[in-house]
Amino acid sequence: MKYECKITVLETKCFPELQKKYLANPDSGPCPFFKPGDTFLLKRTPQQDDFYRLMNGKFCGEAWDAVSRYVYAALQGGAIMREWTNDDRMMIACCNDGTRPVIFKIERIDIPETPEETEWLAKQNFRNGPDNAYTG
Repeated sequence: MKYECKITVLETKCFPELQKKYLANPDSGPCPFFKPGDTFLLKRTPQQDDFYRLMNGKFCGEAWDAVSRYVYAALQGGAIMREWTNDDRMMIACCNDGTRPVIFKIERIDIPETPEETEWLAKQNFRNGPDNAYTG
């Protein structure tokens, strides 16, 4: 089985009252790097290793620091956040910028390479609900 990872920007937030109180530039505004709907598809192959190259500058370093562990788990075929989200192959996370955070959806994409893997994948249930949710 091969794995890819898709990152989608769900939302960008801005807290101007915190920016005015704490930032050197109190009018910084929302994140200039990402927009809702932006998507990034990461691969990890001998020809293309997006993980170790921070996507060749296509991703903010601070945001990468916050989401890279989930991306790494996805590219290795792991459960990104087992029993926390409604699908073990997905995680919602945000960057560390407290005055203008960006909310990301991180998804593991499973790519079967054989008929057996296709059959195995079809039988899997990655869904979670309130009865089996991890609550901390």
